[in-house]
Amino acid sequence: MLDIFDILGPVMVGPSSSHTAGAVRIGRMARTLLGAEPVRAEIGLHGSFAETGQGHGTDRALVAGLLGLKPDDLGIPDSFAIADNQGLAFHFHTVSLREAHPNTAVIEVSSADGKHLTLQAASTGGGRIRVDRLDGVEVNFTGIFNTLVIRHQDVAGELSRILNELSVSGINIANMRLCRDRRGGDGLTVVETDQRIPADALERLRAVYGVLTVTYYEKED
Repeated sequence: MLDIFDILGPVMVGPSSSHTAGAVRIGRMARTLLGAEPVRAEIGLHGSFAETGQGHGTDRALVAGLLGLKPDDLGIPDSFAIADNQGLAFHFHTVSLREAHPNTAVIEVSSADGKHLTLQAASTGGGRIRVDRLDGVEVNFTGIFNTLVIRHQDVAGELSRILNELSVSGINIANMRLCRDRRGGDGLTVVETDQRIPADALERLRAVYGVLTVTYYEKED
């Protein structure tokens, strides 16, 4: 059964939900997961994004998202000028990825205080996105839920401690995935939740033994 979003599509600045609205959301996701205001971005475009993205405004949409704009913001066409005024330097190039969605971007972004993030995400249609990789680790989440990205040590009982903090806060888990680079190394747990995560719960999660960083993406209203 289709919902009203499937029929009408997102409220956005056009011309394309995939190349514009989805691209804005990819940029916003990279900004949020970086956890700081970006000052530099290296943006790789794959497939259709590379071939027709400039004509569809994909490049301006991605930069708009990095600036924190939403898909319905009238400033999207002027994002390059806004980025220049706000001190965001960016560069586009073409990438060729194996088995990637044709509307895929790879964004390497950094902040003035030294934070760095590499995100690979696809615009899957109707303004929706899917994050496929974070800092080289394969993931799979969409941003349609409130989403926690928790980096932690791969030690016994770590996931149980994280889930206990969410339970104490009355947070219901919609989806969850645990990834790691190697046994005993660093883990990456992505938790999609039905409820918004209150600030005090985020602070308790950050204080859990073995947790390195906690990043929270709150879904759009």
